[in-house]
Amino acid sequence: MVVVSPEAIFIGANRQTQVSSYNKGKNILAFGAGKNIALWNPLDQSSQGVFATLKGHEAEVTCVRFVPGSDLMVTASEDHHVKIWKFVSGNRLECIQTLSHYTHAIVALEVLPNLIVIGSAGGLVSIWTPESSGSENYTLAEEFSVHKNFFPLCFSLSCVVENKYILAIGGTSVNVFIYSFILSEGHKIENLKQAAVLEGHEDWVKSIAFRHQEVPGDYLLCTGSQDRYIRVWRVRINDLIDESEEDENKLTLLSSKQYKFFVDDSLKIGINFEALIMGHDDWVSSLQWHESKMQLLASTADTSLMVWEPDESSGVWVCALRLGEISSKGASTATGSSGGFWSCLWFNLDSKDYILTNGKTGSWRIWQAENEILCEQEVGITGAVKSVNDIAWAPCGQYLLSTSLDQTTRLYAPWRFDNNKQVRNEITWHEFSRPQIHGYDMICVEPISDVRFVSGGDEKIMRSFDLPRGVADLLNKFVGLDVGTSAEAMPEAASVPVLGLSNKATEEKDDEVEEDPDVRESNDNKNISYDLVSSLKTPPLEETLQRHLLWPEVEKLYGHGYEITSLDVSPDRTLIASACKSNTITHAVIRIFDINTWSEIKPPLSFHSLTITRLRFSHDSKYLLSVCRDRKWAVWERDFENNSFVLRYTDPKPHTRIIWDGDWAPLEFGVSFITTSRDRTIKFWDLQGTDEQAFKMLHSEKLNSPVTAISIYGKVVEDNLVVAAGLEDGSIFIYKYSKQDGFKLIAELDKYITPSDRIERLRWSSFVENKKFLLASASSDHSCRIFSVEL
Repeated sequence: MVVVSPEAIFIGANRQTQVSSYNKGKNILAFGAGKNIALWNPLDQSSQGVFATLKGHEAEVTCVRFVPGSDLMVTASEDHHVKIWKFVSGNRLECIQTLSHYTHAIVALEVLPNLIVIGSAGGLVSIWTPESSGSENYTLAEEFSVHKNFFPLCFSLSCVVENKYILAIGGTSVNVFIYSFILSEGHKIENLKQAAVLEGHEDWVKSIAFRHQEVPGDYLLCTGSQDRYIRVWRVRINDLIDESEEDENKLTLLSSKQYKFFVDDSLKIGINFEALIMGHDDWVSSLQWHESKMQLLASTADTSLMVWEPDESSGVWVCALRLGEISSKGASTATGSSGGFWSCLWFNLDSKDYILTNGKTGSWRIWQAENEILCEQEVGITGAVKSVNDIAWAPCGQYLLSTSLDQTTRLYAPWRFDNNKQVRNEITWHEFSRPQIHGYDMICVEPISDVRFVSGGDEKIMRSFDLPRGVADLLNKFVGLDVGTSAEAMPEAASVPVLGLSNKATEEKDDEVEEDPDVRESNDNKNISYDLVSSLKTPPLEETLQRHLLWPEVEKLYGHGYEITSLDVSPDRTLIASACKSNTITHAVIRIFDINTWSEIKPPLSFHSLTITRLRFSHDSKYLLSVCRDRKWAVWERDFENNSFVLRYTDPKPHTRIIWDGDWAPLEFGVSFITTSRDRTIKFWDLQGTDEQAFKMLHSEKLNSPVTAISIYGKVVEDNLVVAAGLEDGSIFIYKYSKQDGFKLIAELDKYITPSDRIERLRWSSFVENKKFLLASASSDHSCRIFSVEL
């Protein structure tokens, strides 16, 4: 029996203001991550982070909301669909209904028991209710548009008194629109009307929140806008409404305008402006009221979280707490920056307050406060916000590198030891370094050794990086990994010069050495990185990952005419093979670089006519396998004396469609490899002779979707190969293979833990612990996942 369980799922949150929701009863935070909904228990620091991803949407998830007091969750997406999910067992959710009524992306969502309000990019606002009492099947009750050319961006619902509601709508207008309606016993919407238009903001309204009614019929509404201000409004009913403005003797200048309206004959509502909150430097993105205290949390695009409360004596709203970062000068939405915080959550559990927010890098930050005293920031979760294109294990097998179209290279490793060098009860995986934060989309990565790697992206060059001493100390302290390189030989840290793409090593300056005028240091890249990293008591937090855990670049490799698509390093650590995008024979070449001299070994290897999709050296570094979009593979043999390659073996028609991937079997299994293709097959090839077509196909396995990734475990297990195959639909299968019996399926990974989109790469680690193998996957659904496989 094969047991496969997720060790870690790294996936970033989408850049949306309503992308997250917290279920207090289940202790689950759900957030949109690509087209998935990721589930995470933020209070369990011994958990593996994201423990599952829900599939179903076909485009980016924009809104996530748990329905209060129920087992339901509602999610919306740019695919025009709204899905209703239900807890069916434990923490497992299943989709029970899809609302496919819309023709535009869903941009706003609000829920209360028996009510779902949906706003689409077409400008429509829809109210959905259960079709009958006790039913979980929702039907469209009302649909309207606020006015021409207005698009809703945010909602908030309030049940004023039993079955009588007001709906606040903010969007592409400076006004806030208040609607009132009655929910009848048959779940019909009655008396729906636009009751008031609140004026005052100077830009679009991005967030709205009603406060829970502590005094029935007297409570607050807050609105946050792109004008950087928060407005607080007071909502009163019937006898609680201030009627003093109707006093003819009172000076009208001293009273603020009241918006009064009737929901029905027995309910009159008055709304008046209460306070203006100023202090944010950029757009207000999300607002949350505290569950019990008169406090308001605001997250903004200036990378700050601020808690506001009214001063007891004056009533003026003041900032009681500020979290986050001091935003860098000039980086604002006005200058095109997409930075800052997008959504925030605030909840109280066991007399502790928890504040969470997600930023532009997809990472979650979490703070815990007890008795109104702020504690230190806790370790959150991180992950890419675009397709993860490649992954590679270090030769030691104890850490994983990944590259993504979000222009980062990330390093993941297990947190084994606490700050006192004691073994932790639960081993959890975390991002320990972000070696490369680049200006180009990253495509491929491969380690040269445990302390050096090479990467390629959407530029014509490859870059090599060395492990800095700060990261080495971090891996030693928390992972227990000794890289075996003397500290003196390592640079302390790295930084990016103010004008440049290349990470430069930073060292302690010698007072007698004149500063190089070409490498000017700004205040935020002076070498405080090593001292800061050395003092860490936990894996690094997001602000440290962004600034202080870069690796210094040691070399650039030139030669290709287009963007790099694939590279590999020979197991003897002497050669790098690389290929680039191409639709001609001229550029569809393999370039070989000598690692010792960083020079290209010419001439380049020419055979293919289109883009080469994968390059793989055999385990003895003797052969190089190339697979290509031209539906052919080639095996090149190395002449060790002359350090050159010659085309030795090929096949005229190995597959009928593009070949996506290939991998070599361990040496003890013979000279053999496996290829995968868009034609949905996996094929095993074995060397049986010396002529050009000496590789014979022994077995072929047909699957139900194009096979985009393959990885063979590096050792023979009980006379069999262990093979992992990844498909275009995100499925992952594990086979055992023997030359006598062919492929035999031994495990299909649960859909609850596999990606929802194309598998870009699969890699087995050489490190085995407690008879568990580690398998990593990279997917275009934005996730990097690590599974433990117990055979």
